[in-house]
Amino acid sequence: MNTAGHSEATAPRGLELTPFRGLRYDPDRVGSLAAVTSPPYDVVVRPDGLHQLQDADPHNIVRLILPQATTPGARNEQAAATLRHWLSEGVLTADPEPALYVYEQHHHADGILQRGVIGTLRVSEPSVGVVLPHEDVMPHIVADRAALMRATYANLEPLLLTYRGNGTAAEVVERTAERTPLLSTTTEDGFSHRLWSVTDPAEVARVQAELSHHQALIADGHHRWATYRRLRAEHPSPSPWDHGLVLLVDTARYPLRVRAIHRLLHGLPVAEALAAVEGLFRVRRLETPLPEALDALADAACAGNAFLLAGDGAFHLLDRPDPALLARTVPTDRPHAWRTLDATVLHATLLDHVWHIPEDDPTRIAYIHDTAATVEKAQRDGGTAVLLHPVREEVVRDLARQGVTMPRKSTSFGPKPASGLVLRALDI
Repeated sequence: MNTAGHSEATAPRGLELTPFRGLRYDPDRVGSLAAVTSPPYDVVVRPDGLHQLQDADPHNIVRLILPQATTPGARNEQAAATLRHWLSEGVLTADPEPALYVYEQHHHADGILQRGVIGTLRVSEPSVGVVLPHEDVMPHIVADRAALMRATYANLEPLLLTYRGNGTAAEVVERTAERTPLLSTTTEDGFSHRLWSVTDPAEVARVQAELSHHQALIADGHHRWATYRRLRAEHPSPSPWDHGLVLLVDTARYPLRVRAIHRLLHGLPVAEALAAVEGLFRVRRLETPLPEALDALADAACAGNAFLLAGDGAFHLLDRPDPALLARTVPTDRPHAWRTLDATVLHATLLDHVWHIPEDDPTRIAYIHDTAATVEKAQRDGGTAVLLHPVREEVVRDLARQGVTMPRKSTSFGPKPASGLVLRALDI
């Protein structure tokens, strides 16, 4: 990869966040702001969720982040043409001056309140230690996202980063949230979303000063961050690709939820999956509803590696793996905390050694955030759902600080920012 023109010796010691002119929907040109938003591109469950979102409003953001056409090139050109059309019609308009944006998500029933700052962050390599990845990425997804960003010349949705601050930036966030927001909407999942702009130079400077002393953990958006790095390397600096759109959340003030990402194994019936693990794991059939089965998984995970298989109308709890099996299948060149992760054992032992399923073959495996949807799809398609118990945030952060990445799609931090509330065009 060409990195000419990008000297890491001049990279900032900490996070360097910059205001930008956000692109936002004109509320008078769309049915409702809620109807044009979407979860991040990799959370939309295809094709059900995609079709539902497309039908919600002709201007829904999925038409940009997940364009539908027969070839990748056609999809990307379609997204670029759609974006140009919406800009020319005034469906999307640029704010008059550069700003940082305070973004709030609030779920009243669950008592969840999350606030953070959206801006463009200087892109850096993991070796610099400013932005810490904790998961590996799949090259074909990075290539796909890069092609879409090149075609649209835009960052269409912010990725989610966390840091531990609780200082000056948080005070600016709190003060800003007392003002009248630029927009306010409530989505079908019960979350209310509010957005404010911060344009006062003194307030912007306070946020920037504190962030410059911190590093961040990628909570959601590893593939988009890898895409930012690829596009930055392709363009001699200075260029708009030196920065990428992010949401930064101070988890000392607003802790995130950490959930597991589940696997759907195509073409592997549950009976075959169970036959292959016979004698290698303890297997127990659970004739219980999903919530109780997940409770049993949580209890088993406290004692060691455990997984829940589904797809045949029942749940099957796998735990107590054969120590000799783990010894010969799990790599020994990583820390103990990594070797004992459920995701590590799933990929190194079950997928690679027992079931022989490539982790990056989309015809064999899908990664799904929604637990019930994973089970339903397995039952409908005759495949196997593999449900995991979430890992703790401190384990993720400790491994990231050691430079150790977890297996792909190991965690799901949330709540995730809704796509469609603020976009970044690189030429505005």
